[in-house]
Amino acid sequence: MNAKGKLIIIGGAEDKEGKCEILKKVVKMSGGRDSKIVLMTTATEHPKEVGDLYIKIFNKLGVNQIDTVNINSRHDASDSHYVQLIDNSTCIFFTGGDQLRITSLLGGTSAYYALHKAYSNGALLVGTSAGASAMSSNMIVTGTDDDAPKYCTLKMAPGLGIIGEVVIDQHFAQRGRIGRLLVAVAENPHMLGIGIDEDTAIVVSENIFNVIGSQSVTVVDGMPISHTNVSELGHKEPIALTDIKLHILPKGYGFDLRSRTPILADGDKTNEEDR
Repeated sequence: MNAKGKLIIIGGAEDKEGKCEILKKVVKMSGGRDSKIVLMTTATEHPKEVGDLYIKIFNKLGVNQIDTVNINSRHDASDSHYVQLIDNSTCIFFTGGDQLRITSLLGGTSAYYALHKAYSNGALLVGTSAGASAMSSNMIVTGTDDDAPKYCTLKMAPGLGIIGEVVIDQHFAQRGRIGRLLVAVAENPHMLGIGIDEDTAIVVSENIFNVIGSQSVTVVDGMPISHTNVSELGHKEPIALTDIKLHILPKGYGFDLRSRTPILADGDKTNEEDR
């Protein structure tokens, strides 16, 4: 978390036609009318349609310089033109789709290192939906929606490693993904689970994130777990967890990732000793 850049991680389905609160925040943080936005459409199988949609939106919000980088193979990820666009950007925006396409096509390539360099030097990184999941060091690839937490119903893989010690899930409340996030935290209790609802985002700066958008962010902290049977179960057997900690944070609230402490809407951290 020593990079100069900032992150906006969106739970997907952000408002694109109304107030566009989240996308306006993207524009503001990337330089306003002077923004140089690079759209990374690697995750989607419909890059032209998705790219054209975001170009139209960002043009409407006052941005003129928008480039689409569609990396569809590892060969593409070494293209010097793409690397230069990333190097010169003020904002790199990952669209939705399949997060495994992002990591498997970018990992260890020139574009991957350019991405990390840009973030270290101050660029804004944004990910929505699949792009959100890919931001963490470990990401959920597949898992059962709308079900109780059960063993071996989750597949995880390394992410882009932009933000460490967390696992991020998106379309969270809308697709009933609390069970699979609990499984991820049960198997990796040192990592914070962050579930982001649709049209909701976290804005991450250093070790603090703040919530924006119309819905909520769920934070699952596995460090206090006093008992779990996750290592003793057979396939699809229910998981037991005791003393796990959960926070629900709407717009205006925040979270200190280092101390694992919620920040109330008035800016004060909760006092764990008072509870």
